[in-house]
Amino acid sequence: MPPITNPILPGFNADPSILRVGDDYYIATSTFEWFPGVQIHHSTDLANWDLVTRPLNRKSQLDMRGNPDSCGIWAPCLTHDGEKYWLVYTDVKRKDGSFKDTHNYIVSADKIEGPWSDPWYVNSSGFDPSLFHDADTGKKWFVNMLWDHRRRPRAFAGIRLQEWDAKAGKLIGERKTIFYGSELDLVEGPHLYKRNGYYYLLTAEGGTGYTHACTLARSKGIWGPYEIHPETHILTAKDDIHAAIQRSGHGDIVDTPDGKTYLVHLMGRPTTQLRRCVLGRECGIQECYWKDDWLYVKNGPVPSLHVEVPGTKDEEKYWAEQKYTFDKQLHKDFQWLRTPEPERIFSINDSQLTLYGRESIGSWFEQALVARRQTHFSYDAETVVDFNPEDERHFAGLTAYYCRFNFFYLTVSGTEDGKRELLLLTSEVSFPHGDLEQPLAAPVRLPDKGKVKLALTIRGAKLQFFYAVVGEAQEELKKIGPVYDASILCDECGGHRNEGSFTGAFVGMAASDLNGTAPVKEAKFDYFLYRPQKHVTDRYEVKGQ
Repeated sequence: MPPITNPILPGFNADPSILRVGDDYYIATSTFEWFPGVQIHHSTDLANWDLVTRPLNRKSQLDMRGNPDSCGIWAPCLTHDGEKYWLVYTDVKRKDGSFKDTHNYIVSADKIEGPWSDPWYVNSSGFDPSLFHDADTGKKWFVNMLWDHRRRPRAFAGIRLQEWDAKAGKLIGERKTIFYGSELDLVEGPHLYKRNGYYYLLTAEGGTGYTHACTLARSKGIWGPYEIHPETHILTAKDDIHAAIQRSGHGDIVDTPDGKTYLVHLMGRPTTQLRRCVLGRECGIQECYWKDDWLYVKNGPVPSLHVEVPGTKDEEKYWAEQKYTFDKQLHKDFQWLRTPEPERIFSINDSQLTLYGRESIGSWFEQALVARRQTHFSYDAETVVDFNPEDERHFAGLTAYYCRFNFFYLTVSGTEDGKRELLLLTSEVSFPHGDLEQPLAAPVRLPDKGKVKLALTIRGAKLQFFYAVVGEAQEELKKIGPVYDASILCDECGGHRNEGSFTGAFVGMAASDLNGTAPVKEAKFDYFLYRPQKHVTDRYEVKGQ
């Protein structure tokens, strides 16, 4: 088989947890403030993956209204105990400052597609927990990092272990910190395994930026003591700034039916001379081998761009144009922000997506924004909207979005005397204020009624908006506004402290009614187009594609 090119899950697919059941592989990844929570992809060959479910899809499982950017669902762990699937996840309510409010839950299901149970609340002592099923003892162990607010700036206080009683739905017995990490520090993301008489503890260290790493330790007993791997970190790019894959860490391992071992891991592909990861934290894979009862990454510890797996990646599918229509239900590629009550922000009827204008773009509570991940460095996006604003506090349109502090938004809006206009609302990294970039680009007058086609192109770090009035004799897309810096739609510009933003760029449709009066203003969208483009703008981008 020819090698595949990393990543295996392009775009924002962070903190992978991998599982094999028979001939089927599953990867669960973080979704943060995007709803429904947790993405689970399926594969039979480790090369080609399809999204099969987002299990946290109702209010009893998850309500993130009010969660700040990059909070919400962190580092899910997906396991199977021989009878059913188990999913552990954290809902983060606060992340900045000395305190972290991190609530940990467990859900289960007989089938991967669900239905998934209502959650058992476990604890709030840290984040990135996992569940280990010890086949020899029949016990289940809850493993998570401990956050100690007294120790700032190094509040990562080690990996803690306690038994979890599945019948009672609670932690029981002794709890103990079993591992404090290496000198790299910031130990998190633990996973436990058992092999050849050893318990293996795989952790993430070094933060989520360019010093990220996977650290391995082992012990003859589950309580330790754990000795660290001879090379300490089995995967990291921290010592090779020229590696094609950077920010590599937070991993999980899986065995194939023929006995090979693979590591899936978080990764980033920086672009521009500022090393910005526009596609967020993606999911890569590495082939491994065992030697002296220690796991090593083949050609590691620096991650390889090209890796041999059982299958061959379907490149034609990766580069295919996606035209989304709104016939029955929202396509699985789309998500929205925070709310478990989607009926308040959108509906699908008469072959259109209707967005109900709610709060402003960037709201942490209830905004009508439906979008898909950016999974290519260059692409075209297009939609047609029918929207009749009454004043300047009504707007709807097309957005390239990262978070409240960095977005680009081409809107059909109104003037104070009720005339329609096309207006660009952009943030251009306004942390910590969340202000729009001033002065705004000059608006364009629109006919009083009728549909408008909105489009954008991203070519590497360059973004350009376009528009056309539907039904005009010369219905051609015209440029509007300047060329913007698309590279700000990235973790590095996400409005938090260094290495404190965790998602990725999205593109989609949004609507706001800031008057808040009834009836709410509706924006109707006919379709949404996402067209990948093979376009190289600089030497960094060559590495990614």
